[in-house]
Amino acid sequence: MTEGATEGADRWLTIPNVLSVLRVLTVPLFLYLLLGPHADVWALVVLAASAITDWLDGKLARWLDQYSTLGAMLDPVADRLYILATLVAFVIRGIFPWWAAALLVLKDVAVGLCLPLLRRRGYAPPDVHYIGKAATFVLLYAFPLLLLAQGTSEAARIAHPIATAFAVWGSALYVWAGVLYLAQVRLALRGRSVHARPG
Repeated sequence: MTEGATEGADRWLTIPNVLSVLRVLTVPLFLYLLLGPHADVWALVVLAASAITDWLDGKLARWLDQYSTLGAMLDPVADRLYILATLVAFVIRGIFPWWAAALLVLKDVAVGLCLPLLRRRGYAPPDVHYIGKAATFVLLYAFPLLLLAQGTSEAARIAHPIATAFAVWGSALYVWAGVLYLAQVRLALRGRSVHARPG
């Protein structure tokens, strides 16, 4: 890596990073809207704004050449926080089954527990698999559809089967991505991984 690229990776005050921080800061607001006043419409607005900034910070990082190590960390953290907050709210409100939510949370916990093991062996985390990215994408579409499916309106009736399909598909991909990640970690710990990067 060149000196300029290293300096770029160490930047933290960039437009994409500001957008990622704003996404993280809106998670408590999103959770409050779902659990406090049950302001589902406003919760959907916050979720939509988060999705737009998620897309925008990636584009701006490329357009402005503002990649950074902090940005690479903040983006998935914001995604995970939104997924966790939505699962908690949906389980409390009876929108999402608790056992399915527990399975998704367990996947993230298992992956998180692997990180110290990799660092101890001198490896950075494996690159994010495209299935993991697809799973996050599908779940972040499933959640607003599940919210829209609540009630007895015609829109809710139409949204219900679509939301269910997205939720099942996204959850299956999310768990499968975790299985693939754990397989990569296992290979790295045995010294046979081509995906894990030396730290």
